[in-house]
Amino acid sequence: MMRAKQGGVATGPSSTKRWWPKLILVSGLALTGISFISAQQPDDDDPYLNYTSSAGLKDPITKLQADIDSGKVKLKYDPEKGYLVSMMEALNINPDTQTLVWSKTSSQLDNTSPKQPRALYYNDTAYIGWAQHDGLLDLVGMDPIKGPIFFTLEQKESAKPRFQRDVSCMNCHASNKTMNLPGLVIRSVFATSEGRARQQLPTFIAGHNNPLKERWGGWYVTGKHGDDTHMGNAFLYGQDPHKPLDLTANSNITDLSDRFDTSKYLVPTSDTVALMVLDDSVRMESMILRAQVAALHVMNDPLYNKKPEADKQRIISTAAEPLLAYLLFRDEAPLQGPITGTNDFAKRFETLGPFDSKGRSLRKFDLQKRLFKYPCNYHIYTPGFDGLPDVMKTYLYRRMDEILTGKDQSRLYKDMDPTDRKNVLEILLDTKPDFKAWMVTNDPTHA
Repeated sequence: MMRAKQGGVATGPSSTKRWWPKLILVSGLALTGISFISAQQPDDDDPYLNYTSSAGLKDPITKLQADIDSGKVKLKYDPEKGYLVSMMEALNINPDTQTLVWSKTSSQLDNTSPKQPRALYYNDTAYIGWAQHDGLLDLVGMDPIKGPIFFTLEQKESAKPRFQRDVSCMNCHASNKTMNLPGLVIRSVFATSEGRARQQLPTFIAGHNNPLKERWGGWYVTGKHGDDTHMGNAFLYGQDPHKPLDLTANSNITDLSDRFDTSKYLVPTSDTVALMVLDDSVRMESMILRAQVAALHVMNDPLYNKKPEADKQRIISTAAEPLLAYLLFRDEAPLQGPITGTNDFAKRFETLGPFDSKGRSLRKFDLQKRLFKYPCNYHIYTPGFDGLPDVMKTYLYRRMDEILTGKDQSRLYKDMDPTDRKNVLEILLDTKPDFKAWMVTNDPTHA
């Protein structure tokens, strides 16, 4: 059974009733776009995303189950950490991605506290949540079409372990914080010294648009941040979330050994840069899924078959434009760096590429005034982005052509540095074959 509670990156089971966010495409005298609202619909499902069906899933957890069943992969059980280490090896997740949440805001709240934080690990397509002494390992695999698929694995030795899926975790993982579609949740809370979350920042939604001073309440954070501060490492319950907080004493912490037994974890850190990438990723994935669902409805809903093409494009643009703005970091909160982590995460992450002919990569960090040196999100290379229907990708690539070549000088993009536009365009032309193919076909200057 899935336990979905509130916060961290909650990945587990809860009640058996299904809650499904209903998609409404609003039309009238003027087509206004897409509105996602949450509604109780037991045993219901979006007819075009068909999220609740497990048929045809291509997420890495489902693929791993097939390899376990065939005998190709054998998971190793450890008495202390269960299947954690073996799962990380099987999914190619590095321990340096470890981030630690101590607030009781996740599926594993009974085994989470400031003295025993919950650990999260991730890569581009998978997430793992582990808490000491918890009977389940929480898992998320990213499907190219359906987005995050939630699983648990019982922490009990078995010849052929089985992952359990239960969509009832949508009780918490389909809300306004995930655009009312299946998504991961990161919260910043005011927590007690026992780890109980009493308040959360009223408007906080994970993403690079948040200043650091609003992030990571209820989390441990290790690293240096220059003049920046954050809400991590502190018991903030009782303070007014509407008033400025003095966060200086809890920032720029590099050693957590005086707070809990770090030897129980794969690494002794909760790296700042790994947390920043996690924040950025969770929001990006929600926006990609929103674009997926919008395109599926435009393509398949009989209501739209009779609509003029211009109306269909308005629906596409309503999901595509916010995705583009986030993809190109137009709403990124400025940093007050330099920012440095406390392990090798940043160095290793930069080696993952892909690289263009000049050795540039969208994974190259800046960490002075912004997260990345080149302002285009590396999730453009992920299966989720690649899995977007042609009607959506065509719109996105046309707009990227306009933006990156400088044709778009609208309010949102007029301040985008010409050098940034040029660098991103060159990198994508070298490293994103389908983008280059579209540009060569549709923009004579790149033929």
